[in-house]
Amino acid sequence: MKDTVLFRRLCWLGLVAAGALALICGPVSAVAADTCTNRGTLDVKYCDENGDLVADTPKDPSQWLNPDTLVFSYTPVEDPSVYENVFSEFMDYLAQKTGKKVRWYGAESYAAQVEAMRSGRLHVAGISTGPTCFGVNLAGYVPFSIMGKEDGTFGYKLQVITHKDTDINALKDMKGRKIAHVTPSSNSGNQAPRALFKAQGVEPDVDYKVNYSGKHDNSIMGVANKDYDAAPVASSVLDRMVQKGVVKMDDLRVIWESKLFPTTSYGYIYNLDPALAEKIVDAFLTFDWKGTGLETEFGKQADRFIPITYENHWSDIRTIQKTNGVVYSDEALKGLKVKKKK
Repeated sequence: MKDTVLFRRLCWLGLVAAGALALICGPVSAVAADTCTNRGTLDVKYCDENGDLVADTPKDPSQWLNPDTLVFSYTPVEDPSVYENVFSEFMDYLAQKTGKKVRWYGAESYAAQVEAMRSGRLHVAGISTGPTCFGVNLAGYVPFSIMGKEDGTFGYKLQVITHKDTDINALKDMKGRKIAHVTPSSNSGNQAPRALFKAQGVEPDVDYKVNYSGKHDNSIMGVANKDYDAAPVASSVLDRMVQKGVVKMDDLRVIWESKLFPTTSYGYIYNLDPALAEKIVDAFLTFDWKGTGLETEFGKQADRFIPITYENHWSDIRTIQKTNGVVYSDEALKGLKVKKKK
């Protein structure tokens, strides 16, 4: 407990110091930003001169981060303490490969992850599919890996679920019902439904009012408990909750599903020392899942981390968000903080 309190105090002091430094160095940063020849949709503090859609490593070595302690976070899908245990063997391996201490950060929202990385307090993370784009554009997040199989397969589907007792059998039957979406940035929980449902005869916020639940598991439990009539969710989260016995598939009915989407991405903050970043990538791609919490939690869906690129593997996600008019801004980031609504 004392270590946790000390860690939070250090994080707060670091944030204050970072803010003061920004005030001092603001004009210099602005000058540096003006020299960037290509930025795309990235925030003004980042540059993408090689055109791979993620922030370039700073050219000036004095701007590289090489912390004694790496802070790691996994997407806030369920109870953060549960996932700290799931990733414990991997964090030990990451520490071994990098020679750094590794600390867990249990983010309460997608926005908290993005904001922590943007401030330099979060160095390595697993960020959910939709919010990955916010991390890339607003926080200098560089995705390089995803959970997959030996043959290179990976992904999950958007599934729309309802309780078995309802009379909802198709998407058009959701008109006028109480439907849960996850958060504005969630791919399967909001962005994909808004882009894909219209062709199926129903339009969110037109044919039904969207109720944001805050997390996929909240939506799933809400449908199972009949708090919501239906919900679009990630198949991977539903599968894990069924495997754990949290919900019973016999109580639910899948009325529609999409093609495969990429799952949570794994990456690091753009301004890490390149040598350290290389060690982090190596740790992910060489970690043996056998007998670990990762195998227990995700083994039926994946058995290793495999390499990806944001440019290629997130193409469909970017298209969906562009179709929905998503803008990567501080205002849009606030939407990632949505709390569960009763």
